[in-house]
Order: sequence, then C-alpha cells, then structure tokens
Amino acid sequence: MHDIERFIHGFEKFQSHYFEDSPGLFNDLKHGQRPGTLLIGCCDSRVDPALLLGCDPGDIFTVRIVASLVPPCGSARSHHGVSAAIQFAVESLKVSRIIVLGHAQCGGIRALVEQDINTSREDDFIGKWMSIAEPARARVMSTMQGASLLEQRRACELASILVSLKNLETFPWVKAAKSAGNLTLHGWYFDLDSGALLGYAPRSDAFLPLVCPIVPKLACTL
Repeated sequence: MHDIERFIHGFEKFQSHYFEDSPGLFNDLKHGQRPGTLLIGCCDSRVDPALLLGCDPGDIFTVRIVASLVPPCGSARSHHGVSAAIQFAVESLKVSRIIVLGHAQCGGIRALVEQDINTSREDDFIGKWMSIAEPARARVMSTMQGASLLEQRRACELASILVSLKNLETFPWVKAAKSAGNLTLHGWYFDLDSGALLGYAPRSDAFLPLVCPIVPKLACTL
C-alpha cells in the first residue's frame, strides 16, 4: 500500500473511532480547545508527542521544530512562528505547564556537535536555527573533551533542553505567568534507545527517570 493510501486509510480509522464509535470528544472539541499543556517537541518522525504520551485530540497544544529549540525573545518585526505559538498558548489558552521534549539521536544536535553545518550559505536556515543551542555545545565541549562522540551528543541533547527552558523565561508573558504561580516549566528527554523518559530535576541539576526502561525478561531455562 502506498503512503497516500495508508494515510487515507488511517484517517478512516480515526474518523470511525472519534466520529462514530466515540463522538463525545469532538462534540465537545468543536466548540473550542482547552489544552492544559504546551508541548514543544522535535519534528523528528520518530518522536510524535501525542503517540508517546497517549494523548487524545485536544490534550496538548503542540509546537514541533528542529531539535525542540526555543529561541530567546526577540523583536516582533520578524516572523517568529515558535514565539507566536508560545504567546498564544500562554496568553490565550492559558496553559498551566510547558514541556520541552528532547530526544536521543537528534539529527539537529548531531549536526551541531559534529559541526556539520554550513552557515556561509545565504539560504541556510538550519545552521542559524541550531545556533540557538551553541551554548549547550560549548559547555559540553569544554567539560567533556575526552568523552566519546556519542557521549558528547547525548550530553548536548540534554543541555539543549536547558537552553530552551532558560530562553522560555525571556518571554514576558511566560515570566509573568510563572511568577504568578500559574505556569510551570518542564524539561523531558525521550531515550529512544532504551525506551525511557527522563525529566529535569532542578534541585539535583540532573535528568532523572520519570519512566524507567523496559528490562528484558530473562529467558526461562529448565
């Protein structure tokens, strides 16, 4: 089956479930959305937030962008898709939490760590975007010079989440909502190698397991 046919068949299954078998959800959603969470995730095809977190339509307001990066607040004179989505989520939807969801084997972080980015091209958007995470790369390279490339990449994936969390607080509406106790910020990391989910714990300044990896069952022996 070609992809287009598979997608259409997938929508038919979606339609059957949500509009025939269980129409109540969309009977409610057609009057508006009220998600309590803004999730900022990567556009990597392997890390769909709704699938990972078992969400129904309407559960999360989602922004997907290369490497889950949040830029610092800047001038409104330019086009700022991520910034506009954050503003809408906080000011209009009044979400109570923002989750930045990074992941293992991120292609954007790999290119940043390995310096496989051509910033001299006028039509290069990836290099300029990934420069948001340059503080994470610089920190990792200065503290983990003797580590393997894989270790450096993983450390940079985690550190880039912290960069995004820090940048979120440069937006006035985020800072105001957080100060008022109406908004919390969370950094999560999906380890697609092990299947684990990690969360940043500010008190310990470390990513700790929220969901541990599946431990393979030992083979039965007679």
